[in-house]
Amino acid sequence: MNLSIYLGLLHKAEQTLAASFRTVAEGHGAEPDVHFLCQTLAKQCDDHEQALKPIVDRYGEDESGAEPERMHAEGISSTRSGPVGLLRDLHDLYLLASLVDVTWTLVKQAGQGLRDDELLEVVSSCDQQTAVQLKWLQTRMKQAAPQALIVAR
Repeated sequence: MNLSIYLGLLHKAEQTLAASFRTVAEGHGAEPDVHFLCQTLAKQCDDHEQALKPIVDRYGEDESGAEPERMHAEGISSTRSGPVGLLRDLHDLYLLASLVDVTWTLVKQAGQGLRDDELLEVVSSCDQQTAVQLKWLQTRMKQAAPQALIVAR
């Protein structure tokens, strides 16, 4: 069974997303909504990682994957400055959150095939929160884009 590959990917992706939310929160502390919401969303990712533990205990976790160089997301290690920097950092978070989202979707498909109610319950809760994370990121990028892309430097 290859579910362990995607559980490993999901575990690592949630860790990476949490750390990246924290980096953006600290790097854009002058934007209170970004700072505090990114801290909250990082905590959600931590909670998702904890919720995965019983599933990983049951099915295992393969962090190497079949193609590790193609199944890895680099986190945000530093932030950019200014309005364009904020927009680009939010965009990076959106891309990471999208990886998490689609991975939850694929794990859900496996859970349905396995008829594993516990797995499906974890996926349902975490996947809904990830969808909200994506929606907030998209909304915040829309808010930041006019100033970042139109207003002169």
